[in-house]
Amino acid sequence: MFTGIVTDIGEVLAATDHGKGLRRLKVACAYDVEALEIGASVAHAGVCLTVVAKGREAGRGWIAVDAAAETLRLTTIGDLKSGDPINLERALKIGDELGGHIVTGHVDGVAEVVSRENLAPDPSAPWGATARFVFRVSRPLHRFIARKGSITLDGVSLTVNEVAEETFAVHLIPHTLQITTLGRLETGDRVNFEVDLMARYAARLSETAE
Repeated sequence: MFTGIVTDIGEVLAATDHGKGLRRLKVACAYDVEALEIGASVAHAGVCLTVVAKGREAGRGWIAVDAAAETLRLTTIGDLKSGDPINLERALKIGDELGGHIVTGHVDGVAEVVSRENLAPDPSAPWGATARFVFRVSRPLHRFIARKGSITLDGVSLTVNEVAEETFAVHLIPHTLQITTLGRLETGDRVNFEVDLMARYAARLSETAE
């Protein structure tokens, strides 16, 4: 389990295909890799992946994870290449602060950026500009998205501000734009998205209600 609070922006050092729908990512990170166990779960752009190797190189720690065919089909992991930044989050420990919402790391699909609007900051405020993003998701996944509900985009816990048919909008504060990869998004870019766990169960209950 995760919270959707990104704790590091890693850098993809290598993305290697091993055939039969398997891709290995080698990702530089700021984590203490000596203390990170093989088999640990780390969310990569919102995708829960298992650490299969680790080490240090050129003064930086790195971890390696494998993504199988289903993950490559449903997410943007297959699009990653050397040099790409990636949001990272270590798994939630019992007793940790739940700053976002409960995130499983099981991505439902990919959303596309329809538009980005940079909103001018208050001249008297010490922070920078905010941004309004509109995303499109495919049917039937759009039914899980509700105004004021939670959603995870590339591993970032966000609140949905507006919903219209197959699109929804979120507003990002300067802090989120600065410490995650979402600040780099432009029209046409794709992100991994995971619907809120409660929305998933509510939809299932509605489908099976007699």
